[in-house]
Amino acid sequence: MTEKNMTEGPQLAEILTLETKVWEALVSGDPEADGRMLSEDFLGVYPSGFSGKAGHCDQLKDGPVMAQFRLSDAQLRVITEQAVLLSYRARYRPSGSSCWQVMLISSLWEKSASGWLNTFSQDTPETAA
Repeated sequence: MTEKNMTEGPQLAEILTLETKVWEALVSGDPEADGRMLSEDFLGVYPSGFSGKAGHCDQLKDGPVMAQFRLSDAQLRVITEQAVLLSYRARYRPSGSSCWQVMLISSLWEKSASGWLNTFSQDTPETAA
């Protein structure tokens, strides 16, 4: 298995740009933009439970769910030429809230003939050590 971790470089920047599009869809409340970034068999593992693509997109049916976000500490683990794991810290403020929250997120991106798609994401709340 080919494995390489990156904390900088063009491939990390490319995948981080794609991940940012998912967050931008959450801010704009655009389920179609969100859906374009996710594979049909997408699986999300969240503190609230499991979600497929439909559930991820349906959260936007009434509009934006995020007001602001900041992504940091990104690192990319190259699994194969067609699969990479992006891990990062997300600081975000949900819509209608003044409180910022923090999650540690890992997203698996897989390359197909149509480009990179997010196939899996796990969000873990960051807690003080």
